[in-house]
Order: sequence, then structure tokens, then C-alpha cells
Amino acid sequence: MIGNWRIGDIKVANIVEYFGPTHQPEVVFPEFDRAVFGRREAELPPMHWYPEMNRFVIGIQIWVVFAPPNIVVVDTGVGNGKPRPAARMDQLNTLLPAWLEATGVKPDQVTHVVMTHLHSDHVGWNTVLDNGRWVPTFPNARYLMPKRDFDYFKDLSESGKAGEPSFSDSVQPILDAGLADFINGQAEVADCLQVTDAIGHTPGQLNYWLRSRGETGVFSADILHHPVQVLNPGWNTAFCVLPDEAKATRLKFLHEASRTEALVMPCHFPPPHCGFIRRQGDAFAYEPAV
Repeated sequence: MIGNWRIGDIKVANIVEYFGPTHQPEVVFPEFDRAVFGRREAELPPMHWYPEMNRFVIGIQIWVVFAPPNIVVVDTGVGNGKPRPAARMDQLNTLLPAWLEATGVKPDQVTHVVMTHLHSDHVGWNTVLDNGRWVPTFPNARYLMPKRDFDYFKDLSESGKAGEPSFSDSVQPILDAGLADFINGQAEVADCLQVTDAIGHTPGQLNYWLRSRGETGVFSADILHHPVQVLNPGWNTAFCVLPDEAKATRLKFLHEASRTEALVMPCHFPPPHCGFIRRQGDAFAYEPAV
């Protein structure tokens, strides 16, 4: 599934690796309160929540930014053939390379790959298997990684605490190929993306803000896994490494995204996979893009 959007003069495409009713609320959001949820449940858009299954709809998507002469890929999903402990991510075999070409891009045309953070579902298509070796998918691109995340996940990998091999199959090969650059907040990428810290979900998570002709978009990483967190900003996911920082970052982000009327482009939202944050008094609401 491919979507096309515009931020001013800049075209943005999203490529959906997969989505579906995957997660029970209490599993992905340990602080989930069914009574609190029920007060605003009706505000969730269609295809975001299946009450009869007790499942939130969550997916994986990759973003492509067309800012000539640059083509930027934002996060790279799960990837094909990657051994992962979660069944829905293990040894995927999707047509994502063909979907990328359908947007008008071949892998060797990509100039930058930017990672919001280094969880396994954001780095997978960094590499592909070639004669038994993991090699860069985008051979002419610079791969930009959050330095704090790199240090954190490198330590987990080397200490044997990672629980899965994404660092060794999707991050280390980029360093070995000499294609990696490290960044933190307050940087600019490809003359079009402003980088800001979004610490909490991981120690080094970043957001990438895109501005053109008075319009704003933001690649918001995993500040938000699902629109239910717009309605309930105090609910972290089970994957947030720094819980207190994650909540503070989320609330700050909601204020900024609503103030700037930014098109919010997360990695896990259900169709249409992006939207706007609106203020409702002291609370926030989610409006899907059309």
C-alpha cells in the first residue's frame, strides 16, 4: 500500500510494510485503563480499533521524501528475511522493493536514510541478504543514526541482552560499509529536514521536521504508536526505555504539532497512516489526513 502527500513543494510517499489488528491494549500499553478509554473510545477513527477482537490496529511503514536533488528514506521497517522473535516480524517476505520502485525510486537513487531510532522495526531494510551477507540496501546513501541510540543498542548487542540480532544484521553492516553518520538533535539533513530530540521511547530518539511554503510535517517516530495516545498522552508503550521522559516528550510534541498544524507522520498508525493533532480545551484529538 502506497500513499502520497505534499508538504508545500515537497512530495512525501509512505509505503506500508504491513498493518492489522495486532495488539491487545494492555499488552502494548501497560497503563491502559479500560474505563478511561471508554470515555473517548468513540473518537477513534474507523479501522483503528476492533472492539470485538480487543485489538488495536498497528502497522509498519516507511516514508520517502522527494526533495530534489535528494531522496530521503525515513526509517526502514522490519525488512525481509530477518530473524525476529515476534512471529509477525520473523522472516518477512514482502514486495517492498517493488513498492519503492512504484513511488519512482530505485535503491541506488536514495541519497539519505535517516533513522528516528534503532528499534528492529525501524532499521530492517537498511540491509538485504546477498550471497549470505547482509549488505546495504541503498548503496549510494548516507545512513544517519542517532548517536545515543547507537551507543545504547551496541552495548545491548555486545552484552547479549538485545534479545534479537537487529544490530548485527541491520546496523553493523552499514558501519562496515563506511556509510554511517551519527547525529543528535539540532541538525539539518538534506537541506530540508530539521532534527530535534525526542528522547524517551529510546535514549536517542529523534524527530525530523519538514517545512516548505508555510506548511509543516513531522516524522514523529514512536512518540505515538497509536492515536489512543493522543487521547491519553500519559500512556507509554511497553517498549519505552525511559518512561518519564517519554511522557514529557509526548506532551511537548502534542502541543507543538497542534500549534504548527503539522502533518504528523508516524511509523505505526493505521490507514491513512498520518494526520493532525487538534486541541480540545486542555485535551487533544486526532484528525486523520484526507
